[in-house]
Amino acid sequence: MADVFISYARADKARVAPLVKAIEAKGWSVWWDPEMSPGQEFDDQIDAELMSAKAVVVVWTPTSVVSRWVRGEARDAADRGVLVPVRFEQARLPIDVRAIHTTDLDDWDEDPASAPAQTCLHALAAMIAHASAAQAAEAKTHAAAPAQQGAPHYSVCVLPFLNMSGDPEQEYFSDGISEDVITDLNKVSALEVVSRNTAFAYKGKQMDASAIARKLKVTHVLEGSVRRAGGRVRITAQLTDAANDRQVWAERFDRDTDDIFALQDEISHAIVKALRLQLLPEERRAIRRRGTESVEAHDLYLMARQIYVTTQEDERASQAIIRACQRATEIDPHYAQAWALLAWAQRSLNQFVAQPEDGMTAAERALAIDPNLADAHAVKADILRTRGKMDAAVAEAATALKLDPESYEAHRTAGRIAYLQHRFKDAVTYYEKAVGLMDSDVNSAMMLVSSYRALGDNAGRLRAAAMAVQRADAVLVHDQNNVGVIASSANSLIAAGDMERATARMNRALLIDPDNFGMRYNFACGLCVYQHDNDAALDMLGPVFPRITGDLLRYLQADPDFDSLRDDPRYLALVAAAEARLGAAKDSATAATATGSGG
Repeated sequence: MADVFISYARADKARVAPLVKAIEAKGWSVWWDPEMSPGQEFDDQIDAELMSAKAVVVVWTPTSVVSRWVRGEARDAADRGVLVPVRFEQARLPIDVRAIHTTDLDDWDEDPASAPAQTCLHALAAMIAHASAAQAAEAKTHAAAPAQQGAPHYSVCVLPFLNMSGDPEQEYFSDGISEDVITDLNKVSALEVVSRNTAFAYKGKQMDASAIARKLKVTHVLEGSVRRAGGRVRITAQLTDAANDRQVWAERFDRDTDDIFALQDEISHAIVKALRLQLLPEERRAIRRRGTESVEAHDLYLMARQIYVTTQEDERASQAIIRACQRATEIDPHYAQAWALLAWAQRSLNQFVAQPEDGMTAAERALAIDPNLADAHAVKADILRTRGKMDAAVAEAATALKLDPESYEAHRTAGRIAYLQHRFKDAVTYYEKAVGLMDSDVNSAMMLVSSYRALGDNAGRLRAAAMAVQRADAVLVHDQNNVGVIASSANSLIAAGDMERATARMNRALLIDPDNFGMRYNFACGLCVYQHDNDAALDMLGPVFPRITGDLLRYLQADPDFDSLRDDPRYLALVAAAEARLGAAKDSATAATATGSGG
């Protein structure tokens, strides 16, 4: 391992090379521009060299200060007390390392004897000598000390950060920050982190941190707030020790919004440091990995994700998600998560309106970028289902679950497939897990109602119906015209036996958006199953059939909620007409393609 690790931006290689030469002339080994041996993992090698170096020289330039990797390496070196920073072009230093003396090298003229160079080399000599002595003392102490007992066990609940922006539409941003911090801390093996769903159950509730900690049996609680305005973001955060209700760490960050990734990294590292935990190299690297380096693309993704988790299976919502994700992938074509979410929205929209894209192209693009992305495998499974390839869909869903057993999308997709295959016990298992992973998911709660009903489990059906109504009411407080949620809740109210409230919601939804496919479908399910009113159900479905897509027609024909309609002449006529229309459209498209290819 080298004595000195050089952290720099690749674009600055030419100006770094003379500095490396001057350091090596002092007899110190330098790691800076390695040639990797076949089979070596580049990131692993970087971490190993960074953590073993006696000194880390960070070269700050206008280019490197915006690099999250350089800033992360500087933070790691500062935490170890081995940072020796230098600067060119009066680069504006990151706020978390401004207190550390930095040598300006603009006037060194690549001369090792110059005053700036000598200042840097003297600082390196002192750092290397100090690090060598410390390593020797640590080795001696380690050899003499008895085996240490197990490390303390810590657990933390990250409460949803409060949106202090004065704009309810910024809620997606504060929620996104909270979710990203939860995701980062989950990568620390020495720390147990409460799930997103459990933490978000406390959103908007007035409870002190110690009470929540006792209820969840965690050792620490992280809470904070987010304010974003005018290209700036302010995040306050504090970590409370539940055992004594003592604040063990607190900080306020004021940054440009372009610094949001580095800021999230700092919060995660600060918590790890406050708890005196040791990050493994792969954990340190995992925390830095965001899927995109573009703040704008990430913001669009967060916006689309918020729509997705609160307004599922809705035509207008799907169109909004598609617009946001298409823009995000234009900004960063390598953003796998955005491609996967685009695929979900295209798949959903294709269910209601026939589209040239059913999401498969986007799903395959996501998998080409990240073959281990469970969400992408899950959406591919759902698209294969819509294409009638059920065996392939089952296999793809199993892959998604294996890659990430805690994936909400994987469990929701597996539940949908199992339901359509009439494997209702499996559907219940998957949907129960899905609703446990996403507190805003009304659709899966409604599907639980149908799954329990199909099993003849009335207690389960009533419990799931109560859950669906409760979740729907929570969404409608903030979005009273959310037709998809109104439809799901009305169906669940029918299942719970509250026909009066269900009718009121159906009538309201029909006034807001009378042509909404999903709404009419869900209303028809409730009328058919719980009211045993086939005529009313068919009246509700009537306007759907002239425009029904092949995907939705196949789903309807497999849905056990409509079993009582299968022999109804009116139903059979509607299905026959729809199949004839879809068949004619397919023949027309095939003929047009043949004509065009022969043109």
